[in-house]
Amino acid sequence: MTRALISVVIALLAVSLGGCASSPASSFYRLKPDATLATMGPVAPLHVVVNPVTIPALVDRPQIVVSLADNQVWPEEFQRWAEPLKGNIQRTIAGDLAVLLGSEHVSVYGADTSGLPTWRVRVDIMQFDSVLGDMATIDALWTIWPPGQVTPIFGRTLAREPVQGQAYDALVAAHDRALGSVSRDIAAAIVKSLSR
Repeated sequence: MTRALISVVIALLAVSLGGCASSPASSFYRLKPDATLATMGPVAPLHVVVNPVTIPALVDRPQIVVSLADNQVWPEEFQRWAEPLKGNIQRTIAGDLAVLLGSEHVSVYGADTSGLPTWRVRVDIMQFDSVLGDMATIDALWTIWPPGQVTPIFGRTLAREPVQGQAYDALVAAHDRALGSVSRDIAAAIVKSLSR
């Protein structure tokens, strides 16, 4: 290898290593139950299982996808979900329902309910829209199967929550509140069914 070629290889390595050093670090986020929720009515020892959640393919990726304009979105390479979004939404809704229903027996799909009468909940997220510094929107179809009943309860929630700040943690917090609205509607339907 000639001296000139060695110099070029060293120069290229220095540039590529310098480029790696200047890349921004990724930030990771997770959804969590809405801290503003409170129990609805008397505490009941209900057993509830939240089935796997479906989400649009557009947001089923590690990157947080933000809307830039009506028809333009952008996956933020360095702003990422800490775990798959589907599972995070499923656990967040289960946590919300545990608070709203005052029950310690709310779990995600696959948990053993020991043959006890169990309410089953399915949520299909039709829209999971993120506008940084503006709005978090969730449009969800949900289905509830009461124990021992053939006919399910159907519902839909469209939740829009303002983003209180320009940072990504504020955007994620707005999604927490939007999922809280979805969970509130599900819990209200369960409570209403119990009172019949």
